[in-house]
Amino acid sequence: MVGLLFIGLGRIITARVQRRIGPPFYQQFIDVIKLLARESIWHHWIMTLGSIMALGGLIATMVHVPVAGWLPYDSGGPIFLILYLATIGYLGMAMGVSASGNPNAPLGIGRALSLMLGYEIPFAAILILFISLTGSSSLTEIAAMQAGGFLSWNIVKFPLAFIAAEITVQAMMAEKPFDQMIAPSEIASGPLVELGGKFLGLGMIQMAVAIYFETAIMVNLFFGGGANIFTFTLKQFGVYTIAILINSVMPRYKIENAVRYLWTVPLALIIIQMLIVFLR
Repeated sequence: MVGLLFIGLGRIITARVQRRIGPPFYQQFIDVIKLLARESIWHHWIMTLGSIMALGGLIATMVHVPVAGWLPYDSGGPIFLILYLATIGYLGMAMGVSASGNPNAPLGIGRALSLMLGYEIPFAAILILFISLTGSSSLTEIAAMQAGGFLSWNIVKFPLAFIAAEITVQAMMAEKPFDQMIAPSEIASGPLVELGGKFLGLGMIQMAVAIYFETAIMVNLFFGGGANIFTFTLKQFGVYTIAILINSVMPRYKIENAVRYLWTVPLALIIIQMLIVFLR
């Protein structure tokens, strides 16, 4: 629900930046309900299995992401388990849409997997920094160590690491300049091109869940979590708004340029941040 709300508000922000009015903020909810009520074109049972695996993987990921210090399953929020489960969700989507038979779908998936290789390396370096500093890979503990107000947040203490993380999360969300997976003007929305009805509705829900847990990770890493669900969600929306504003004004990289950029700029920033931290 929160992820769909973010997408709806993000469409309004994009429209305002581009001097348009845009759809109402609740349009995403209407679209999902409408799509889930429609009949679906079904090519192969793998499409159904892939859609279930994709949404199930992302929901399993959210079980381990602390929200304002609360977890539905008391795992402590292990960051590497979270990233592993998220990968299962993305691979499920790849499996499902590849069974559709449309050549644009596997082309989009190929770009998505290449981009994943690009952003996972700098993001892993960011996690290594925080694990070295805190002695823990638990998001709950990393967020708790930032207690004490704004000046205790990691965005203040490690600004270069935040910029590097913001770039990698921009790629995780597939927002410009890293939207090569969808690229509507090039490959007709890539993985989503052959999806309709319930499959497209589930795809929109998957996108909403992915946005929610990606912004939740950023809030726990750099903004000290949240005292309550309201402040936590507000911080999440701030992270998402930054991504949407960049998306509204940036062009799209070629996929090889995107991977090269992710392996140079954010990785260089986090290495510089490590040197500043460990050599001072």
